[in-house]
Amino acid sequence: MAEFDRQLKDHGSTIYGRGGRWIGLRVDYTLLLLILLLMVTGLIILYSASGQQFAYVKRQATFMVVGLIAMLIVAQVPPRFLERWAFLLYGGGLVLLVGVIFFGSGAKGAQRWLDLGSFRFQPSELLKIGVPLMLASYLGKRVLPPGFGHVMSALMMIVVPAMMIGMQPDLGTALLIFAAGSFVLFLSGLRKSYMFGALLVALTSAPLFWFYLLRDYQKLRILTLLDPQSDKLGAGWNIIQSTTAIGSGGFTGKGWLQGTQSQLDFLPESHTDFIIAVLAEEYGFVGVVLLLVLYLATIFRGVFISLRAQSMFGRLLAGSITLTFFVYIFVNLGMVSGMLPVVGVPLPMVSYGGTAIVTLLLGFGMLMAIGTEEKRMGL
Repeated sequence: MAEFDRQLKDHGSTIYGRGGRWIGLRVDYTLLLLILLLMVTGLIILYSASGQQFAYVKRQATFMVVGLIAMLIVAQVPPRFLERWAFLLYGGGLVLLVGVIFFGSGAKGAQRWLDLGSFRFQPSELLKIGVPLMLASYLGKRVLPPGFGHVMSALMMIVVPAMMIGMQPDLGTALLIFAAGSFVLFLSGLRKSYMFGALLVALTSAPLFWFYLLRDYQKLRILTLLDPQSDKLGAGWNIIQSTTAIGSGGFTGKGWLQGTQSQLDFLPESHTDFIIAVLAEEYGFVGVVLLLVLYLATIFRGVFISLRAQSMFGRLLAGSITLTFFVYIFVNLGMVSGMLPVVGVPLPMVSYGGTAIVTLLLGFGMLMAIGTEEKRMGL
């Protein structure tokens, strides 16, 4: 009996080693700590960026709590169940996108939301998770690298929702969804000939994209990127003000709530897309670097989980979620610093936005599910 108890304890420590359980839940402590640090940082910056309006902070904190609960629930789901029911999230997301066409509510010329009374819901956010989940499920069951037929099927799964979202119009989210799906294809061992072919198609179709798919304001954003001073009070205003805020912060910044660009309302969308400029102005180069360290640590943790995944599905999904998180950061920083066109991509875990943060946390919940599968398998 004593020997049996000893073996049971040893087996338990192997399965749930490195702190796999927390109050009966399977949790990745490292990832959870990084997420909480990013959340606290985001709320502190949001209070200043929103003009010291506590209502924004309270609403964002509420969505964070909802997202954390959803994350912990998803983290308990074995990856094989996520793989089996991936089509429900993907298919449901497509149905909701159709609902946006007929019943959606609009703002600033875009129709992207479903009005549920007390709050508005953006279905396109679900596809940020639904597309890579569906592709990981589809490709994970096939012989890899995928053949031409499977590649074309996967591309259709990516292009259909991306085009529907791009027509809302929401170019930023459409590009992120396309990237998330493309990462799954890339990680599946896509042949070089297919990648070169895709690059060739993208280059040759660029004129069609420019003349027939991009709207006038989107073209203006790209042109303004090359010369922001050409339209100082119009399309170039965002970039000029954000780069001014970043530069004025210097090495250590002006101090919390002391940023002139944000507090005097020169900086547009300071609590959403351009919130990193508020951080740079108030905390300077040091503050931005510290935030980037948190981001890099989160990305490295995601890569670690991906490499240790016990199934091809888990590896593809974890890798895609991690790379998409990186693209969020890269595009937002490039956009705010004037290196990329303004496409409306928020800074993850920091920018204001309820649906976006819940979706991100759902993705992290899937990462935790894949990570705790390692512990169950004795790694």
